[in-house]
Amino acid sequence: MRAVVVAGGEMHDAGVCSSLLQDADIIVAADGGAQHVLRLGFVPHVVIGDLDSLDREQAERLRQAGCRLLTYPARKDETDAELALFYAVEQGVDEIIILGALGGRIDHTLANVLLLALPELKGTRVRLVDGQQEVTLIRGEGTIQGQVGDTVSLLSIAGDAEGITTSGLEYALDNGTLVFGRTKGMSNVLTAPTAHVHLRQGALLCIHSKSR
Repeated sequence: MRAVVVAGGEMHDAGVCSSLLQDADIIVAADGGAQHVLRLGFVPHVVIGDLDSLDREQAERLRQAGCRLLTYPARKDETDAELALFYAVEQGVDEIIILGALGGRIDHTLANVLLLALPELKGTRVRLVDGQQEVTLIRGEGTIQGQVGDTVSLLSIAGDAEGITTSGLEYALDNGTLVFGRTKGMSNVLTAPTAHVHLRQGALLCIHSKSR
């Protein structure tokens, strides 16, 4: 079962976003993300957050369309996007796609990317999609599927990533290390439709820029 979580950041490539929303089993909007969903001609199943980005008319329109509104106080420990991810996990989904997570305030962008490392998301396939770019978190092992020539960057997160072995990438690693804060893993290139990444310790952010 697939959930699409829509945050309130920038939305690129309406065609990609519409296709992902069309195929979703559950659409969860994090507060202002509901406006993105509505503009694309869909109605979220749930809107979560302090709802300060929705006016009364929009909220009523959503209720009449059967949308569930889960209101939280403005003063809380989690962002609306984090609450939306928790809700999706609680529904028992095995895949989550995050839209509208990038752009605007830098702190929001960084926080949304780091949400991929939430321990609650272990065992769930999670992709942050922004137009032709996807961000995933690789723990242990992962695959990258695309077209030959696509750009792939691997960045260590929360400390050094060690024992990394890759295949299907132009610049291969064999039991290598990517040091946290260094840029060695930037701008690699797919040499096969599927690349494989294995690592013994740590975690990697994988940024896949598709060549369409």
